[in-house]
Amino acid sequence: MLDKNFENALKNHLVKKILPRYIKVVRNKNCANFQIAKRIVVDFENNMNDKQLWQLHDKLMEKFYEIRFFMDSGMLSMKDLELPRFSLLDLKILLAEEMMKSCELCERKCEINRLEGEKGECKVGKNCLISSEFMHGGEEAYVSPSHTIFFMGCNFHCQFCQNYTISQWYESGYPVQSEWLAGRIDKMREEGCRNMNFVGGEPTPSMLPILKTLKLCKSNAPVVWNSNFYMSEKTMKILDGIVDMHLSDFKYGNSECASHFSKVPNYFEICSRNHLLATRQTEITVRHLVLPDHVECCSKPILDWIAKNIRRNCIVNLMDQYAPQYRADQYTDINRKISEDEFNAVVKYAKKLKINYMV
Repeated sequence: MLDKNFENALKNHLVKKILPRYIKVVRNKNCANFQIAKRIVVDFENNMNDKQLWQLHDKLMEKFYEIRFFMDSGMLSMKDLELPRFSLLDLKILLAEEMMKSCELCERKCEINRLEGEKGECKVGKNCLISSEFMHGGEEAYVSPSHTIFFMGCNFHCQFCQNYTISQWYESGYPVQSEWLAGRIDKMREEGCRNMNFVGGEPTPSMLPILKTLKLCKSNAPVVWNSNFYMSEKTMKILDGIVDMHLSDFKYGNSECASHFSKVPNYFEICSRNHLLATRQTEITVRHLVLPDHVECCSKPILDWIAKNIRRNCIVNLMDQYAPQYRADQYTDINRKISEDEFNAVVKYAKKLKINYMV
């Protein structure tokens, strides 16, 4: 039986306003995106080149949204659509495989052949490795209880990462097969999980095995993509029609702080671009962890950008639980918890900008 806070969360006016389709999928009133993608027929020719495959993908995404409209409107059901020999989901898998031959899943674009076992910045190779998976009650109330799957590796090197043992490979992780993971997802959905929540580390380097797992899933669990939002534009295209809710981590209000603390270039340009793409594709919750001494340079610029660009399309979760971990003790400004005044200043600013926020 659901905790009362979890149950009431789906009735919250803000959640109902911003995440209406996610709620319907959770309640099995609408089909999860990936289940629809599995039923879009693809007329595939073996001699098609990369450009032709992407053109075919873009054309089929128009068909995906058309069919989803009819399904959401009750004019079509899953029973009306057979599983084809080759589907839109299969095409996405094929495109992801091609991307991994010269890896460009994220904006690092290491261009190494991960299908041959080579490893780039994230140190994720060919095989799917996870740290753990379980029913998680510690996410947002409308996300919990969530079947949270922690994938090994990350394309960031956040010096204060709370999951650094996973992201920075202090753990070795353990390999899982798509058949096993799909079975676990189906079982956890039956046991009351609202969704499948792909996180890490960072799920983006493991997109290919995730897609292969979804091909085998029978349940109608919505896909939550819990990410740092440093994906490439091609990856965003592949996730379109797969993800039911993006759960993003908007860390920094500028690229200088991102380079300093997470060792990534061009952060703000890439992260803001992907937020714009995400809000055009599906529903989104934006998380922002307030950092000590970074209210003016990070928190407020992020809220300014959200207010200007996606204010009506997202819920913003303002988070106050920062505590120095991993290598934070090497940085004077973040080697402490945030103060109550700092967090209140961010909340006050979000309220001033009329952002749909929660704490």
